[in-house]
Amino acid sequence: MKEKSELIRGTSKCARFFICDTTEIVKEAKSIHNLDPVATMLFGKLLTVTAIMGKDLKGDNDLLTLKINGDGPYGNMLATGNKKGEVKGYIGTVENEKLNSIVNEKGEFITDEKGHVKFIGNGTLQVIKDMGLKEPFVGLTHLAGEDIADTMAHYFLISEQVKSVVALGVKLSDDGNVEKAGGYIIQLLPGVEDSFIDKLEDKLRQIRSITELLSGGFTSEKIAELLYEDISIVEDEAEISGAHVKKYVEDYEILEKSVLEYKCNCTKEKFYKGIMTLGKKEINHILEEEGKIEVECHFCGKKYTFEEKDFKNM
Repeated sequence: MKEKSELIRGTSKCARFFICDTTEIVKEAKSIHNLDPVATMLFGKLLTVTAIMGKDLKGDNDLLTLKINGDGPYGNMLATGNKKGEVKGYIGTVENEKLNSIVNEKGEFITDEKGHVKFIGNGTLQVIKDMGLKEPFVGLTHLAGEDIADTMAHYFLISEQVKSVVALGVKLSDDGNVEKAGGYIIQLLPGVEDSFIDKLEDKLRQIRSITELLSGGFTSEKIAELLYEDISIVEDEAEISGAHVKKYVEDYEILEKSVLEYKCNCTKEKFYKGIMTLGKKEINHILEEEGKIEVECHFCGKKYTFEEKDFKNM
């Protein structure tokens, strides 16, 4: 039986949290789009955060789109997600000219003063929430460096006035295959002191990365426990049996556990409607030149072919 990507959602007195393992989603995306290692890591992080934010939508038909527009070789990416845990997306073709601009004469990647390579570059993040209203909500923020997690934390703070901790990761094997992928978002609830997030950020500096935790066999539930465990308390309390009694920064509750999947809802009918917008003259011209009209879905790579008979009622 095929493994599934999973997400848990929970809350405590001071915060709410989302923790997920998106390994299977990122594996599928890599396979569908034939991604190189850099694209796999960057796009995998975007899909992960889209899956988390999609689960936070209110309506079953609401749709979230995250669009990155950067001037680097991997700077064009788009992902969409919904409340059902379905995500899909695509990453733009890497242009050799842009790729060459971040490589020196020795063939090594050029790094900035922080040691980062400008794979995404400078640009913006667009957050589009289509909630069935006349106009979708559109938020825009500048990219906060090369780490998509930093950009998302910046977006939540600036656009939604929510202080957040965001961690995203994709771990690849030596041969470029996806070993683990996942992430978490922890957000301070309104009216709560910043000390909780400060304490959490201090904890995160001491624990391993999300992908290392997943590789070590940690489940999402176990990661939640680790994040809330209070390591500042001296470990001198024990049960009669001698077992260590864990203390938590505060009590927390897991509200939901759900499945995530890479899923495209494209159909031949949807593409047909799109082709019809070209108009009769243009459609007939393409059919005369090519004998058919072939289209490919950006999100899943599926191809649809239309012939003259498909337009006889045009």
